Amino acid sequence: MVAEGALLWEPAEETVASARLTRYLQGLGRSGAGYEEVWRWSVDHPEEFWASIWDHFGVIGERGDGPVLSGAMPGAEWFAGSLLNYAENALRHDADGPALVFVSEDGARQELSRAELREEVARVRAGLVRLGVRRGDRVAAYLPNIPQALIAFLATASLGAIWSAGSPDFGVASIVDRFTQIEPKVLIAVDGYRYNGKAYDRSAAVNEIAAALPSLRATVWIPYLTAAAEGLPPQQADPAPGSTGQTPHGEVIGWEGLRAESGPLEFERVPFGHPLWILYSSGTTGLPKPIVHGHGGIVLEHLKSLSFHQDLGEGDVFFWYTTTGWMMWNYLAGALLVGAVPVLYDGSATHPSPAVLWRVAASERVTYFGVGAPYIMASLKAGLRPEGLDGLRGVGSTGSPLPPEGFAWVAEALPGVPVGSFSGGTDVCTGFVGATPLHPIRAGIIPCRSLGAKVEAYDPEGRPVTGEVGELVLTRPMPSMPVMFWNDPDGERYRESYFDVYPGVWRHGDWIKIEADGSCVIYGRSDSTLNRGGVRMGTSEFYRVVERFDEIADSLVIDTGRLGQEGRLLLYVSLAEGAELTGELTDTLCKALRAELSPRHVPDEIRVVPGIPRTLSGKKLEVPVRKILLGTPVEQAANPDAMANPEVLAHFRP
Repeated sequence: MVAEGALLWEPAEETVASARLTRYLQGLGRSGAGYEEVWRWSVDHPEEFWASIWDHFGVIGERGDGPVLSGAMPGAEWFAGSLLNYAENALRHDADGPALVFVSEDGARQELSRAELREEVARVRAGLVRLGVRRGDRVAAYLPNIPQALIAFLATASLGAIWSAGSPDFGVASIVDRFTQIEPKVLIAVDGYRYNGKAYDRSAAVNEIAAALPSLRATVWIPYLTAAAEGLPPQQADPAPGSTGQTPHGEVIGWEGLRAESGPLEFERVPFGHPLWILYSSGTTGLPKPIVHGHGGIVLEHLKSLSFHQDLGEGDVFFWYTTTGWMMWNYLAGALLVGAVPVLYDGSATHPSPAVLWRVAASERVTYFGVGAPYIMASLKAGLRPEGLDGLRGVGSTGSPLPPEGFAWVAEALPGVPVGSFSGGTDVCTGFVGATPLHPIRAGIIPCRSLGAKVEAYDPEGRPVTGEVGELVLTRPMPSMPVMFWNDPDGERYRESYFDVYPGVWRHGDWIKIEADGSCVIYGRSDSTLNRGGVRMGTSEFYRVVERFDEIADSLVIDTGRLGQEGRLLLYVSLAEGAELTGELTDTLCKALRAELSPRHVPDEIRVVPGIPRTLSGKKLEVPVRKILLGTPVEQAANPDAMANPEVLAHFRP
């Protein structure tokens, strides 16, 4: 076991001196201030802080004469009277070198220069205009993480139209649940994709999706699977069979038809809060929430976060393993805002070997490498020692808490490279706690609260606490908070999602402990966290102990207690190949939990299941399993189309 809080990395003087955050503070005349002092200023004086972000990065647009911030949550308004466009700011850099790099698991590679990217965006923009797309219209995408997705997004944004994407590994029902809510005018889709060495034809799925969207004026096919099979670029392959001509819901064209004619690369400048894209809640229960973010909030937040917290800028290379269905894809696209090069990867993280992503990072000379916490833990278990990463300056982890052992593995396998654990979410499309190049890295600890994010921990009475586990809340607005939910005209659904517990305070739904120095630990979802004998415990603590055993491939812990009623603590384990849950292993697990955590952490029962249910983005489905154990029918507890392995849910019936 690695001691939580063990010091693993400290920034050298030259690292601090060259950090972009340091240069920003020097420009403000605050170079002598400590980070916590600067953070306090950024949240106590948000008008000054966010105005300085606009000025520091030279945001293209019109500031207007209105106040930087007016009103309060929910309903705060930022930069009243301003006009700007995300795509104009993303495409303004003109230095030599690539604008983006694409790599797929089968070894295909594509690179676009900045001039080529602008030309492609102009072509697709012209194609969307021919299809009738205008400001405020929705363009939906059923695409993997390929260049066409990023190009189409930028073209959509340039028009002031609204982007929304789902990954082709999502099922038809899951996509229809999302896209029927927003009534897109155009659907852009692939005929299929490859994953883990296998081909998946999605032609029939796309036809079903299109048939369920009467708002469509056109469907655009990208022959991605066909092109891969024929060894051709997508624009040179024929569209999917039966995918051209007319349908009950508009015309059908190929990607080459969409980009056939170029046009001027113009940008519709829109108000600060004008919708940029629509993201969705995980969709594991109920109809997914269509979360709308605005142009201005995302531009400012991603400029700040990528530059100051990831330390990325002109010419750096940014990789984050993601699909288009996760907000990290949108965050990855933000690399363009700071002049960095996004590396788009499509495929499995473990095919043909668990080292594949590290090899991509080496071959592309990645500056900052980001993944979900499970990939770091898988690298640890596989005993990997990545090589050829001389240009790597940082590793990022998100999606779930990274255990201290994951921190320690990075420190050992990549000497001198700091690993930062970040937490935030789809709701704000960023992290509001994380790391900077100025902070030392300690095992299991998130070094700081992000600039401009007034994160606090609340006790059950709604009072801020330090050094204790509490509800993660934000007590001041951030520009990248949703401007609204789609089809929520009176804002009722929006208020119920974040402001139903503490009026005027954003409740995020995580447990957090914040120390006096601003460092913190996330303990998992507050609606799935365990309560034993009045003591609240995060599920991440369990997984840290249980999953270090070689016999355990994955695990899930559930407390069936209800308000005022003690329940049973159930530990589900998925075993490694060839392993058995013997009496000896059961005793060893219980002893480890008792010794390393507490007697309260010892489960009432350990059950073997064939797999642990996860979302498509890899998050464990603790809440739906708890509902099943409390009597909710399996088919009502979770949306199978939003799951990576829906077949395992039936094994959790009481």
